[in-house]
Amino acid sequence: MRPILQRIFAVALALGVFVPHARAAEQKLRVVASFSVLADLVRNVGGDRIELSTLVGPDGDAHVYSPTPADAKTVASAKLVIINGLGFEGWLPRLVESTGNHAKVEEAANGIMPRHGTGPDADKIDPHAWQSVANVKTYVANIRDALSEADPDGGDIYATNASRYLKQLDALEREIRSGVAAIPSQRRQVVTIHDAFGYFADAYGITFVAPQGVSTDTEPTASDIAAIVLLIRIARVPAVFPEKVGDPRLIGRIAAETGAKLGGTLYSDSLTGPDGDAPTYIQMMDHNIRELTRALVN
Repeated sequence: MRPILQRIFAVALALGVFVPHARAAEQKLRVVASFSVLADLVRNVGGDRIELSTLVGPDGDAHVYSPTPADAKTVASAKLVIINGLGFEGWLPRLVESTGNHAKVEEAANGIMPRHGTGPDADKIDPHAWQSVANVKTYVANIRDALSEADPDGGDIYATNASRYLKQLDALEREIRSGVAAIPSQRRQVVTIHDAFGYFADAYGITFVAPQGVSTDTEPTASDIAAIVLLIRIARVPAVFPEKVGDPRLIGRIAAETGAKLGGTLYSDSLTGPDGDAPTYIQMMDHNIRELTRALVN
């Protein structure tokens, strides 16, 4: 390097001209998302402007999650904590309180009309609102607004990212409705492990029945399972589906007892790692509708 260039470089380095990336990294908005599905939505809106941490990662079950000391440290350093709400993360308020952090806690499901579970869970709010794409559009708007409030300088970026992602969700909505339309109306009923697809059922017209309630923290009783078996036989439910969360042996047993078709695994409460079937929200919903149509069309 020429002497004059060496001097210019030294002066520039001393002034910090050549370290913008380091500064940018320090200035990133620190955000915590409670679980993997929500983290994917936050990532699509926040992009490179945020530093995102996820408490319940891929393949995790947020219903029965126990926070770790590392989680407390993560939350303590955050400026914004984004949760689903609707009672999904019952363990999280205590975690936030224990850190002494005064970070803003934003409920992504704020403004969504909650539904209730069925049967014994009729008095419980169903937290799985993300199973409706229309609801996820509300999530995205809430996430955009929360990020913009915490980082006003990034407002335009968050708005642009959200607009782009909403168009992808519009395409996903069309794909799901097209898939359901291909299923004969008399075959639009299935059994899954727990009551996680009520919002999907309300939005798209497929009936879901489950031996477990809206949470995986309770085990179905023998009478619950017997009632499901009887229902399948009487209503001629064509297929049963295991879920990524929960014990697939239960569904296998129900399929064996009733002769219903055993469908592919559905994803309800968690994404997979990058090499799995559902590493993003859109891929999760796309996978589920493909498995449903594969089992129910014929």
